Amino acid sequence: MTVYFIGAGPGAPDLITVRGLRLIENCPVCLYAGSLVPTEIVEAAPDDALVMDTAPMHLDQIIEEIKKAHALGQDVARVHSGDPAIYGAVAEQMRRLDVLGIDYDVVPGVPAFAGVAAKLKTELTLPEIAQTIIVTRTGMKASAMPDGEQLEILGQSKATLAIHLSIRNLDYIRRSLEPYYGDDCPVVIAYRATWPDELYIKTTLAGMKEEVRKHKITRTALIMVGKVFGDVEFRDSDLYNADYAHVLRNKGKKKAK
Repeated sequence: MTVYFIGAGPGAPDLITVRGLRLIENCPVCLYAGSLVPTEIVEAAPDDALVMDTAPMHLDQIIEEIKKAHALGQDVARVHSGDPAIYGAVAEQMRRLDVLGIDYDVVPGVPAFAGVAAKLKTELTLPEIAQTIIVTRTGMKASAMPDGEQLEILGQSKATLAIHLSIRNLDYIRRSLEPYYGDDCPVVIAYRATWPDELYIKTTLAGMKEEVRKHKITRTALIMVGKVFGDVEFRDSDLYNADYAHVLRNKGKKKAK
């Protein structure tokens, strides 16, 4: 018996991996993360499978259902949104399973920031503009941010930022980032990325709060910040530069001066 922690992707049902979908189609138990996982994915479970929405359940109740499946020798598809490694709350579940001696495996999924970049047809790492992506959130009702991970510190990098779980903390985001990015820095507010009702608002640090208020967005939104979202000039990458030598092309040829 194995528990499979499966990343369902950001919202579109066809963005789940082939491996993840096949496991859901074959597991007799499916525990999924409520409104964050498309119903089409859950409907792929066997007709006689036990399918439960874990949104109203607490950790002990979820583990209890896994224990029941373990006693019956039934594999469990534990379906989370996005990728389980990012704000998935899977670590505490794995810790419980380690104590119980229950086997588990992890199937990665498409993270929300990748889904947003695809929809916007934007590369998040442009040559000499941004080569770093920081996935973070801000401290609110959930656990506090560890020392050194506050936006005031991360913002000094001027990297491309993917800020989760912070749509109600826009004043703090603007105040923290303006000294490094400028109030005219491009911002994308991605609401329910890749879902049928998705919405992408292109704005700036200075204008984002007004736009969010105008569209009445209060949850399920990702805040993307960085120069890559603007009309920016950048040079071609050396990856496909005819004069650039690497082990797979022009081996032994010196890079052009």
